[in-house]
Amino acid sequence: MYASYAYLVPIVLVVLLLFAAIRILPEYKRGVVFFLGRFQSVKGPGLLLLIPAIQKMQVVDLRTVTLDVPEQDVISQDNVTVRVNAVLYFRVVDPEKAIIQVENFGVATSQLAQTTLRSVLGKHDLDEMLSERDRLNNDIQEILDTQTEAWGIKVANVEIKHVDLDESMIRAIARQAEAERERRAKVIHAEGELQASHKLVDAADVMASNSAALQLRYLQTLSDMSNKNASTIVFPLPMDIMDAFKSQLNKAGAAPTGNDTSDHDSSDHDSSDHDSSDTSSSRSPSGFETPDNEA
Repeated sequence: MYASYAYLVPIVLVVLLLFAAIRILPEYKRGVVFFLGRFQSVKGPGLLLLIPAIQKMQVVDLRTVTLDVPEQDVISQDNVTVRVNAVLYFRVVDPEKAIIQVENFGVATSQLAQTTLRSVLGKHDLDEMLSERDRLNNDIQEILDTQTEAWGIKVANVEIKHVDLDESMIRAIARQAEAERERRAKVIHAEGELQASHKLVDAADVMASNSAALQLRYLQTLSDMSNKNASTIVFPLPMDIMDAFKSQLNKAGAAPTGNDTSDHDSSDHDSSDHDSSDTSSSRSPSGFETPDNEA
């Protein structure tokens, strides 16, 4: 009886050894195998056989890991205190380095991301943190990728999620934004006035070249005024009528000038006649006296 059970013991031991030696790794995992404490190879995926108590294996996940960076108190270059948090995406590209070069690559990457976030953001102003996040994300990603390369880690992306400010700073930024919008509105209004002045000059040149254009503009203005409920009545007066009135006034002003000239000429003629009569009268006595003296 005991002899029959004696054959079962080796079979059970072989089965247990097989179960202990067989390992199955999925596609997204790799196994770092150590033989008597020394690195042997990186195996996987699929079915693996290990010698129990002699070979040991540590499994590494190759999928991208999402790491949430906790909020960090950052003092910007313009001495503004903000609270910033971010998210980090990384993955293992070299399982050997990830196991041998660092004790816990996940914790090490998290701590490095926190310190890098504070150091990089501390070199920039608050306006750059709010408006140039893409550039800051690239800077942080490049620094982390360079430092984690020795650990077999590839940092794929870094994104700054929130930049929390104090209420006083939020109000100051709101006032600054309002002043900026008012400045832009004034600049746009001034540019519009400049463009309108150029258009008015062009329109004046066109109307000056053709008087009918000015008349059409008058009619359009009257049409616009008639569409409104106004009690004002406007009568258009053509400029030709005013020219006729001006010509009549000029003629009326020129007539007295001609009469005065004729009167002056007639007075000069009368004075000349008077002088001639005086001369003849003065000569006549001398004519009568001459015969007497001769007699």
